[in-house]
Amino acid sequence: MSADAASNGKLPAGSSVPAATPAHTAPPSRALPGGGEARRHVLVAIVLNKPGVLNRVSSLMRARNFNIDSLAVSHTDQPDVSRMTITLHGDDVAVEQATKQLYRLIDVLKVQDVTAEPTIEHELALVKIRATDTNRDEVLRLVELSKGRVLDVTPDSIVAEVTGSEHEVDAFVALVRSYGIKELVRTGAVVMARGSQSIEEAVKR
Repeated sequence: MSADAASNGKLPAGSSVPAATPAHTAPPSRALPGGGEARRHVLVAIVLNKPGVLNRVSSLMRARNFNIDSLAVSHTDQPDVSRMTITLHGDDVAVEQATKQLYRLIDVLKVQDVTAEPTIEHELALVKIRATDTNRDEVLRLVELSKGRVLDVTPDSIVAEVTGSEHEVDAFVALVRSYGIKELVRTGAVVMARGSQSIEEAVKR
């Protein structure tokens, strides 16, 4: 290009303006933590048996925007130690972050996500089912086929106890719903690792 063309702001025919080079290039966008697909997780927490521990655990999960599906708490073989089994839905990154924060709470001794571990998982449910003279035998047969137990029988109801995985309990509830459910209570899942490993032995003092 001649000096005259440049000074006049004109370009020769057939020439083009080169693209401007940016001062810097923005880094590629990163995936936000907790932005993946939500799935069911099972957490086991070993905690000191002290007032307020349950509230602190549930408050932390609420602050992380988790909706707890079930929470089962019981004593362990050590009288001053309790065990919590927490089931919730969330993506892997968000649950991992929540697990690390739970571990930092006072009185929390150990937290483990056992979702991918080989475990035994059971839940207990008591179901009060409507029953009449015409369908009572059918309901009793369903309880028996589901390996449940009949705990109470009245002229218009049957109380059944069923145990098993969450899906097995769901299946039984779906079967008897057509007869009418007067009352239903479930414990939530409790889990234990298969084999000789023990989360409780790891924190025995």
